[in-house]
Amino acid sequence: MQERLIKVMKTTFVMDEIKWNPALTAEDVDGWDSITHLDLIVNTEEEFKIEISGFDVMGLQNIGDLLSLVERKIEG
Repeated sequence: MQERLIKVMKTTFVMDEIKWNPALTAEDVDGWDSITHLDLIVNTEEEFKIEISGFDVMGLQNIGDLLSLVERKIEG
């Protein structure tokens, strides 16, 4: 799932390479603003065929949290 999320990030942020770091935040990625944040959420929903609520998004602190959320949604 991590590799799939990295793929989503590369597409969303138009980057060739992203080094996985679960503590990665918007401050660490050029071009990650409020609009691309929404794109990241929508693209993640589409890739994993899940729904992420506004409440879910409010609880995210970093990309590791997003991966954990995806895993929880898929498992349960």
